[in-house]
Amino acid sequence: MKYLLDRFLHSQTTGAIVLLVAAASALFWANSTWSGSYFAINQQQIGFYIGDDAYLLTFGDWIKDGLMVIFFFVVGLEIKREVLVGELSDPRKALLPIAAACGGAVVPAIFYAIFNLSGGEAARGWGIPMATDIAFALGVLALFGTRVPLGLKVFLTALAIVDDLLAILVIAFFYTSNINFTVLIIAALLLALLSWVVRRRMHSPGIHLPILIGIWLCILLSGIHATIAGVLIAMIYPVQSSIKPEVFFDTIKTRINQLEESRLTRNSMIDDKKQLRAMNQIYLTTQDMIPSGIAMEENLHSIQAYLILPLFALSSAGVVVDNSVVSSLPDPVSMGVFSGLVFGKPIGIMLTSAVLVRSGMAKLGKGITWPMLFGCSVLAGIGFTMSIFIAELAFTDPQLISEAKLSIFAASISAAVLGSIILNWVLPEKKPEC
Repeated sequence: MKYLLDRFLHSQTTGAIVLLVAAASALFWANSTWSGSYFAINQQQIGFYIGDDAYLLTFGDWIKDGLMVIFFFVVGLEIKREVLVGELSDPRKALLPIAAACGGAVVPAIFYAIFNLSGGEAARGWGIPMATDIAFALGVLALFGTRVPLGLKVFLTALAIVDDLLAILVIAFFYTSNINFTVLIIAALLLALLSWVVRRRMHSPGIHLPILIGIWLCILLSGIHATIAGVLIAMIYPVQSSIKPEVFFDTIKTRINQLEESRLTRNSMIDDKKQLRAMNQIYLTTQDMIPSGIAMEENLHSIQAYLILPLFALSSAGVVVDNSVVSSLPDPVSMGVFSGLVFGKPIGIMLTSAVLVRSGMAKLGKGITWPMLFGCSVLAGIGFTMSIFIAELAFTDPQLISEAKLSIFAASISAAVLGSIILNWVLPEKKPEC
C-alpha cells in the first residue's frame, strides 16, 4: 500500500509540472503577438454534417466535453476504488477526511457568497473555490519526500478524492441546463447494457466502445454536463477481481500442466487445438483476475496526466490580461474566489477536523500533528483544474470568466507557496518511524 501510494504521489508531481508548463504557455500565448492564432485554434469548429444538419463543437469544447470525460472517468475509478477497497472503505478511518472535505467545500462557498450577495451572474460562481486540484496538491506534498508521514499522505489523498466527488455532484446538480429526459432514459438503458456486458465478462473493445460512445453522446444531449458520463461509466467497471484467487491458481496450474505434458512449441498450437484452448483459458482467467477498473485506471492515468489535463490547461488558461481586466480587480468575483481558496479551505478543513477529533468521533492518523494538518489544509486551496472547469460552466460573461481564472491562478500559487512554507517548517527533517 505504501509503495503504491508513494508511486501515485510522485507521478502526480510530474503531472503537476507538465500541467503548470501548459498553463503558463497558454497565458503567454494569449498575451503575445500570436494571440490571434491561440483564439482561432480554440474556436475552430470540428465535427461532421449529415445532410443539412451540422454537428459541430469548437476545439475547446471537444476538450471540455470530450477528452475531459476520460479525466472524470479516471477520477470516478479512483473514488470507487477508495470507497470499496481503499482508505474510505473503513468508516472509522474515512470519517475525518470525508468530513474535512465537506467543511473545506462549504466554507469556501460561503466566503464567495459573502462577496457576491448582490446576485446576478456573479452569484453563480460559488462552486469555483470548493474544488481542490488533486494533481497539484499531492504533487507539492510529494516534493517533501520521506519527511511526510504516511498518515498525512493518506489523509490528503482521501480528502482530495472526496473533494473531487463533491465537485462532480455540484456540477451535476447545480451547473446543468434543462434536462432532456428522453435522451437521459436512453443513457440509462445503455448503462444497464454496459453493466450486463461487464458482468458477462465480455472483454472485447469492439463491444464496449460503441456503448461508451452512445452513453457519452446521450449525456451530452441530455443537458447534464457530458463529463458526468465518465463518472457514471466508472461506477460500472469493477475494482475487485471477478474470481477468487484459489480459482485463478487452480485454473492456471491445471492448464500449465496440460501444456507441459503436450510438448508445447511455437508452432504446435496450429494443429493441437487442446493447446490453443488451454492458452486461451489462461488468457481469459488472467483477464478475470485483473479488475478491469484497476487496469483502466492504471493505463489511463498517464494519458490524462500528460495529455488530457495539459490540453485542457492549454485551451482554458489563456486569459488576456488587458486594462479592462486589470482595472476591474479586485472585484467581488476575484475576492470571493481568492478568499475562498486561500482562507476558506483551511478554515473549513481545520474547523471540521477539530470538532470531530475533540468530540472523540475521529482521531488524527499516525504521525500527524495539528501543524502538519494545517499545512495540508492550506495546500487544499490549490484549485486549478476543477476550479477553472467550474468557472467556465458558471459564467457566460467573458469578463467574469477572465476575472475568475486570474484569481484562481493567484489563489493556487498563494496556497502552494504558503502550504510549502508551513510544511517545510513543521515536518521533521527525517521521516519518523511508522
